[in-house]
Amino acid sequence: MVKTINDMGNRQPDSNAGSSKQKGVKKVKNKQTRQLMLWIGALIVGAVLGMFGISWLDGLMNFIATVYTRLFQLLAVPTIALAVITTLASLGNQADTGKIFRHAITYTLLTTIAAAAVGLVLYNIVSPGNLPTALVQSGMADVPQKLGETSYYDHILGVIPNNIIKPFAEGNVLSILILAAAAGIALTKMPSSDKKEVVMKGLFGLQDLLFMLIHGLIWALPLGIVAFAAQLSAQFSAGIVMASLGKYVAVILGGNVIQFFIILPLFLLARGLNPVRTLGKMMPAVLMALFTKSSAATLPVTMQTAEDRLGVSNQVSRFVLPICTTINMNGCAAFILVTSLFLMQNGGMPLPWTTMILWLFISVISAVGNAGGPMGCYFLTLSLMSGINAPIGIMGIILPIYTIIDMVETAENVWSDSCVCAMVDKDLKDQ
Repeated sequence: MVKTINDMGNRQPDSNAGSSKQKGVKKVKNKQTRQLMLWIGALIVGAVLGMFGISWLDGLMNFIATVYTRLFQLLAVPTIALAVITTLASLGNQADTGKIFRHAITYTLLTTIAAAAVGLVLYNIVSPGNLPTALVQSGMADVPQKLGETSYYDHILGVIPNNIIKPFAEGNVLSILILAAAAGIALTKMPSSDKKEVVMKGLFGLQDLLFMLIHGLIWALPLGIVAFAAQLSAQFSAGIVMASLGKYVAVILGGNVIQFFIILPLFLLARGLNPVRTLGKMMPAVLMALFTKSSAATLPVTMQTAEDRLGVSNQVSRFVLPICTTINMNGCAAFILVTSLFLMQNGGMPLPWTTMILWLFISVISAVGNAGGPMGCYFLTLSLMSGINAPIGIMGIILPIYTIIDMVETAENVWSDSCVCAMVDKDLKDQ
């Protein structure tokens, strides 16, 4: 009898603890559902407001959208630097560091090659025709001439910093990543001392402060979504975004859609992850990327969302996502490849399969060096094509419709970053 009573007494706390845990999980899920509905509602409200065509309202929405973009860009730079430094310094020479990096690079290359391959297949299926010569020549007026004269070597040199302040002032993501990695590795090699401990505490303190600021911006994100949606809706209503170059645009957008909804979910399924659940959890970051058109500016939201909603460990998210923001450019690789083939075709250059496969890998390598800023892929493609004397006047024709292309491919990039992060986290948890 005594034993029975004791057993009952011992089991009771466990039951209560389990019940409390379930209630806590349910509460978090309900909160996340409410947040998602709020964001979708904000999207609809913004789209409706943009259709009214009221000048003062459009001006207000543009102002709010610009403020939000600048604030996220402001936080993105220190987020990247601190995340990489603290992660490398904490992990040091541990085996997990190499595992995380190898897995992240592997998934990045596989998804980026897959995106470019989808674009290549669609290009050959749809077979966009050549544009009239007069139209190509007229497009030269809209091509940024100074960028047309920039070689890819200049692009690479621009990544290598010669001033520790300049990368942060210009928001050069790849340069910041290089500096942060160097600082993190240096901290790893430093012998343990009071000075090192002070430095580490200061870095972690700054990181915690930064994430509090990010949390505040995400709390107010519905207002930003209203502004972004209204801005885009007003552009459509005014006819600023033109739907031209039918087959070319179909290849670009079709490739992005296939990669977004089919290829990346297949990667997740192969690793035993639910794509619908993963996308639902990462929707705030995907929406933010869609409107800001910048993977770097979206990074604070991506990291916060991956940790709080998707349940990815801080160790993985704060190391993988800054790297992926810089090198995991699925949409960019597809755009570079398809656009390059389109320009070379219009320039009368032969395009056998060997040439197209070669440019597939060129596009993947080029996309890795893209800085993750607005229109980064456009300018990079312009540089590549000017180097081989392709008819870059077509880039001027593409420019008016690039707003839509940039939105879709940036959302795809961030979705791919999220998938890579989730898969790496799953790999580590399974080991």
